[in-house]
Amino acid sequence: MFYEPKNGHGLPHNPFNAIVTPRPIGWIATRGADGSDNLAPYSFFNAVAYDPPQVMFASTSAKPDRGDTKDSVANIRETGVFAVNIVSFALRDAMNTTSGPWDKDTDEFALADLEKLDCDTINCARVAASPATLECKLTQIVQLPGAANFAVFGEVTGVHMRDDCMIDGMFDITQFSPMARLGYRDYATVREAFSLTRPDE
Repeated sequence: MFYEPKNGHGLPHNPFNAIVTPRPIGWIATRGADGSDNLAPYSFFNAVAYDPPQVMFASTSAKPDRGDTKDSVANIRETGVFAVNIVSFALRDAMNTTSGPWDKDTDEFALADLEKLDCDTINCARVAASPATLECKLTQIVQLPGAANFAVFGEVTGVHMRDDCMIDGMFDITQFSPMARLGYRDYATVREAFSLTRPDE
């Protein structure tokens, strides 16, 4: 099968998300200028640079109470900071709860019964139970083609790692089984890993 996106795919559901998989989930915590906290998952998320460490996520829809975007981007526009919480398998239901189109005044930490902690380098909350959190300062927001498509880039200014995930001096993802987004309504989790040696090593 071949299709050109501009002409539609003719399938019951869009296959694009099922092709680009698995995708890590950035559970983005933000705080508005009024002090309200927000938490929402984004599967258009990844690390993009080492030095300095940088990450990005993309928001691709809008809410009536936020104009051209959603709560996360709106808050980051106001404050210039955000925190990326890593989603473990144990946190899957809480993550899913925070994915709803809730009103901008809703605190998703409370909605999902999640304990929040303060970040160290930015004025933002983070998920206490997350195996790792990246504290980020905004570097740029890029508007992509499409009315509500915004890519948010941030420099990592602080890194939290749960002590029980550290094994022999390494951050061991098998200790918490990170979640990944697949297509449609599907997810996956990582329970084992293997290593490959690069040709130049």
